[in-house]
Amino acid sequence: MPDTTDPSPRPVRRHRWLIPALLLLGWIVIGGVTGPFAGQLASVASNDNSTFLPSSAESTRVQNLLADFQDTDEIPAIVIAERTGGITPADLEFLTTATAPLAGTEGFGPAVSPPIPSKDGEAAELFVPISTAGEPADTVEILREALADAPAGLDVAVTGPAGQIADLGEAFAGIDGLLLLVAGSVVILILIVVYRSPILPFVVLISAVFALGLASGAVYFLTKQGVLDLNGQSQGILFILVFGAATDYALLLVSRYREELIGTDDKYAAIRQAWRATIEPVGASAGTVIAGVLCLLLSDLNSNKSLGPVAALGIVASFLASMTFLPAALALLGRTAFWPLRPKYEPSTSADTGATHRLWKRIADRVAASPRAIWAGTLILLLIGAAFAPTFKADGVATTDYFMGTVESVEGAKVQAEHFDAGSGSPTYVITTEANSDRVLEKVRGTEGVAGADLVKGSDPADPAPLVRDGKVAIAATLTDNADSLAAQDTVIAIRSAVNDVPDTLVGGTTAIDLDTRETSIHDRNLIIPIVLLVVFVILVALLRSIVAPAILLATTVLSFAATIGVAALLFNGPFGFPGADPVVPLFAFVFLVALGIDYNIFLMTRVREETLRHGTRLGMIRGLTATGGVITSAGVVLAATFAALAVIPLLFLFQVAFLVAFGVLVDTLIVRTLLVPALTLDIGRRVWWPSALARSDHRTENSSAATEFVDSAPPHLRKG
Repeated sequence: MPDTTDPSPRPVRRHRWLIPALLLLGWIVIGGVTGPFAGQLASVASNDNSTFLPSSAESTRVQNLLADFQDTDEIPAIVIAERTGGITPADLEFLTTATAPLAGTEGFGPAVSPPIPSKDGEAAELFVPISTAGEPADTVEILREALADAPAGLDVAVTGPAGQIADLGEAFAGIDGLLLLVAGSVVILILIVVYRSPILPFVVLISAVFALGLASGAVYFLTKQGVLDLNGQSQGILFILVFGAATDYALLLVSRYREELIGTDDKYAAIRQAWRATIEPVGASAGTVIAGVLCLLLSDLNSNKSLGPVAALGIVASFLASMTFLPAALALLGRTAFWPLRPKYEPSTSADTGATHRLWKRIADRVAASPRAIWAGTLILLLIGAAFAPTFKADGVATTDYFMGTVESVEGAKVQAEHFDAGSGSPTYVITTEANSDRVLEKVRGTEGVAGADLVKGSDPADPAPLVRDGKVAIAATLTDNADSLAAQDTVIAIRSAVNDVPDTLVGGTTAIDLDTRETSIHDRNLIIPIVLLVVFVILVALLRSIVAPAILLATTVLSFAATIGVAALLFNGPFGFPGADPVVPLFAFVFLVALGIDYNIFLMTRVREETLRHGTRLGMIRGLTATGGVITSAGVVLAATFAALAVIPLLFLFQVAFLVAFGVLVDTLIVRTLLVPALTLDIGRRVWWPSALARSDHRTENSSAATEFVDSAPPHLRKG
């Protein structure tokens, strides 16, 4: 009698490796095409503050009008030379012979000023115009090389706007190499400790590298097409965010895969179940971060606005790689990925989370034993830290304070301030009508902090008449303070106040650009923070189908952020000795901490809700914390370590963001998610799910074998109810 058994299922099982293999092949192609763009992002990035401001900013409008009064688009490099005991004729001759041949060559303006000795005779300065059409940083490097062989005892530095741009470029140059090397090394080391396997960490790292390649390719293309404005800080945050997020998502999937391998002998079925269980929390996490960072699109500052889509693209790439490449690789590797500690097939213990997570079961038991005491204690601890948050200084810093360590442009600016009017070479410009020119000139000269002011004249020395363009004139004012300082910004505020009653009068220039950037950052911070809170709350309500739980999660995350700011204030104002922080520092820290900090609560509470549907809120929280404790803690440590890697870039802004995010993530992971949220949930009980059905009827299946086994193994105080 012929065999009538349907043979069709067998080929399906036999060829289940095909789809994972095709996914791996697809990602190899994607990586080969997009990977090289990670090293090319710097070529399309701009670090010029003037490009960050909106067109409506006063200094931007002045910048546009100045084109009618200037023949070229040049910025000054200021060469400052100092000799203790006095500048000699040989010193002046060296400065002239070293710089004069550069005039008119590629990257340089048509003329270089002669050296100007200081009144005390111990210093000299000269101005070298640098074209913005090419690569100003490369041109400044040529200038510095020309001045490298200074006479013995003569200290020479290149400062001014061009010198600062060159030093910023050098600082950001470490993003492509050093930052990636440090971040990758940190991730590998942590994953080896977590997994105790030489294989799995590299699989996870490859997933993150593919994600970075995809994100870099998309950002490069959009920047090249003029859709995005990329700068060094956005580039650095993109690299770190992709590494951190991709690794976090990978940890969650790998942890669930390991659980499933214990309960099933089929590696393909295990990865399918693990993927289904993690796609919702990982998708919700990625969606929360994307929604949070896209709130930056509401910013008036272009540098903030551009970070939103750049970071969002990074999260999308991380999600795609973690949910497609990684499961495909795990499906093919199976238990071999965990070698030498391969998970054994033990279905009898798979239902008992306590059997596989003993440490976190003990922690969950202790939280459940006295939840009120634990949430009260952690709340007091966080409130103590938050009490110092008002002392965090984020009203802006001088441009010369952007750098960590010794930088030539900063040291040169200090020398210039000692011997000259510090604002020379970087004037503040006032645009007004020809009819009001005398009146405005008098007001500007009478403003405290202004060393001198004159109407801008033509390039022909034989014609002393001021330039008039469309009935307007320009006034160039030299400030007594360094153009990059906060004191100079205060002088610009005073000038604007003095000429405020004169119609059609605008104040701009380098210092005004810094001032407008600072004030726009403050506006963005006050606008965006409340919007981020609202957006994240709405997402949590939709995800958890509750109002109480999202309110608790959001409130605890905000408290964690406040405590982080308070601790940072103590360190920044004290042992670190920082002069302050840019207004955008707390904004960036808030956006990333709220979005990323909520991630861990999403990972926890989605698992708790899953367990609550079967076992009730109390046991659901205990089982959820037990199951997710290890993976979420590992994810938090990885993310904190990768953000801390930003500190290798010698810029104050990135160091402060790195510290705030790294410290805040650890607070969220180790205190808020481990102690505060579980204790509050246990104390509030099923009402935490209000107004969903879980709040009215706590579903239980404690007569099931898995639940009974878990309860029987729990301490007596956990078995009640």
